Amino acid sequence: DCASREDLSFVIDEMIAELNVGHAYNRGNPDLEDEPSESVGMLGVDFELHDGAFRVRKIYRGAPWDYDARSPLDALPPDKLEEGDYILAVNREPLDAGKDPWAAFVGLAGKTVTLTVSDEPEMNEQTRDVNVKLISSEGGLRYRDWIEQNRAYVDKKTDGQVGYIYVPNTAAEGNNDLFRQFYGQTQKKALIVDERWNGGGYIPIRMIELLNRPVLNYWARRDGKDGSTPQDGHFGPKCMLINSLSASGGDAFPSYFRQVGLGKLIGIRTWGGLIGYTGGPSLIDGGRVIAPSFAFYDLDGTWGIEGHGVDPDIEVIDDPTLMANGGDPQLDAAIELMMQEIKSHPYIPPKRPPYPDRSGMGIREEDK
Repeated sequence: DCASREDLSFVIDEMIAELNVGHAYNRGNPDLEDEPSESVGMLGVDFELHDGAFRVRKIYRGAPWDYDARSPLDALPPDKLEEGDYILAVNREPLDAGKDPWAAFVGLAGKTVTLTVSDEPEMNEQTRDVNVKLISSEGGLRYRDWIEQNRAYVDKKTDGQVGYIYVPNTAAEGNNDLFRQFYGQTQKKALIVDERWNGGGYIPIRMIELLNRPVLNYWARRDGKDGSTPQDGHFGPKCMLINSLSASGGDAFPSYFRQVGLGKLIGIRTWGGLIGYTGGPSLIDGGRVIAPSFAFYDLDGTWGIEGHGVDPDIEVIDDPTLMANGGDPQLDAAIELMMQEIKSHPYIPPKRPPYPDRSGMGIREEDK
């Protein structure tokens, strides 16, 4: 019944589905042709139609240290284009309020354009021109902005006591994101590690090692605050947010997090695909069929996680009706738990002891 390579791929997909196992994939339909596409220049903004013109409702920006998520508008002098301003024309061509505003940006990705901007929804003496180099994708900007919005929300709700880290996967990007967010928040009293929608990657052993560094000793500094070894550890309460789209390494991460006693898991059960593959040769036509080659089993000799996932300690449903307007019941539950943990199980370093009396021979017994 297969009249084309695409039909054959469909049959292979159906056969793989019958295996009831994760990490078995059919990749590529070599005979399919790509559809034509055209770039769209992006500003990293949300538009809204207001008084018959397009107004910038929101500008997306990462944190000041996010060098890989710079808004095109960051290059402009202050007050040249702000939230609430109207964009009336692109390269002197007026925007048509009857079309999507991005229609005016087709084919302009990576190019510098002239935007006609005003505080008012029409051309007048307030109109000004600004030159902006457009980007081809807003994904990085919106991703970093979302992280910083969550971090700011947690900071505000906890009076700065709780930190927030988002980990998108357990591959190189996820390790980098954990590293770049962790060190600036080690002094927080508690940490929320958010691994919802974690796409997996590697086995996250280094991630767990970073979060699970117990304090070994303290250092009385003559010229500053006392320090500890390790210097780059967080010793207070922690929790982790999980959901059904935390997959593969995103299953392993919360499993190890709980196993080593770092804290509770909040959300809903993870995807349940903790099995792996090491690659394999392509088919003769360039397609690939990938079979898993190693499977997870537990310390008690039972098969774990694969086909089921990791259950939360505190189940909180990600109810779309509560999230439609920006709410996040899972994050709110994590904030509540961490505030309770700060009260009941805070990390309290010992007080610096009095300096010992070294006037005699050797060290006094009480100073040993």
